[in-house]
Amino acid sequence: MRSEKKSGRSFVRARAALVAGTLGLLLAVAGCGASGDSMDNGAKAADGKAAPREGFADEGGAAASAAPEEQADGKKAAPKPGGTHVIRTATLLVEVKSVPKAAAAARGVAEGAGGLVASENTERLDDTYETSHLVLRVPQERFQEVLRELAGSGKLLSRTSNAKDVTDQVVDVESRIATQRASVARVRELMDQAEKISDVVALEGELSSRQSDLESLLAQQASLKDRTSLATITLDLTPPDAPGDDGPKDEDPGFLDALGGGWDAFVTMLRWIAVAFGAAFPFLLTAALAVAVWRVLRKREAARRAAPAVTAAPAGKDGASAS
Repeated sequence: MRSEKKSGRSFVRARAALVAGTLGLLLAVAGCGASGDSMDNGAKAADGKAAPREGFADEGGAAASAAPEEQADGKKAAPKPGGTHVIRTATLLVEVKSVPKAAAAARGVAEGAGGLVASENTERLDDTYETSHLVLRVPQERFQEVLRELAGSGKLLSRTSNAKDVTDQVVDVESRIATQRASVARVRELMDQAEKISDVVALEGELSSRQSDLESLLAQQASLKDRTSLATITLDLTPPDAPGDDGPKDEDPGFLDALGGGWDAFVTMLRWIAVAFGAAFPFLLTAALAVAVWRVLRKREAARRAAPAVTAAPAGKDGASAS
């Protein structure tokens, strides 16, 4: 019995040793494979020329070009300024001594910076004063420079500036344009392969709709490009002491001011009395004529009533004498 137990224990120990040895051998092989892969990856990273996978050469190259460059310490480099699309606008109200000269100078500044005058409107208030409203388009890189020069052309009364980032919108429109162009190309290929007239007609309608969408996207892209490449500056030029401006006024009126105000009030009162009399004159004239006619008729009625009484009195006297 003891010999059987001993033989069983030895068999178990031998089996456990065999399993442990097998596991150790497997772990050693796995470690060697991992170290070999890490050495190969390190060598590829050092050379910087890792071979692309078959069939993914273009995708890898595009991903490498689109990925931001990394510095030696592992930090990402700053994005390029050209990757941001911003719409800049500004409004200036400047008081100048001579509006025509200031407007000519503003046109020269905009054109000198490579921009243009989108619109100009000059309004003459009277024989002495005039104002100008100009809309200038200047390149984005010269925006701040032109803005400072225009603000310094006179007395700056007000200034507002705005910047709107439309990078996401630009990228979205470009992506939709690429997709729509591919869609139009597919429809054209189907038209070349179509044999039935009904299929050709249906494809022509689909092609017209997709081309219309593509033209709309291209118009949006052109508008965004124009607004992001050229900033807009609205400039209002006004002379000093122009009519309508709140200039200095005397707080305490003098005797002459009071006399002038009283005379104006008196003349205004007479004018309103004359206007009221002129408005009421036809009614007054009609009423006077009616009263005059009424009096004439009343006198005639009284005369008619008195006439019979006068004629009856002599007849009575004759009768009395006859008796």
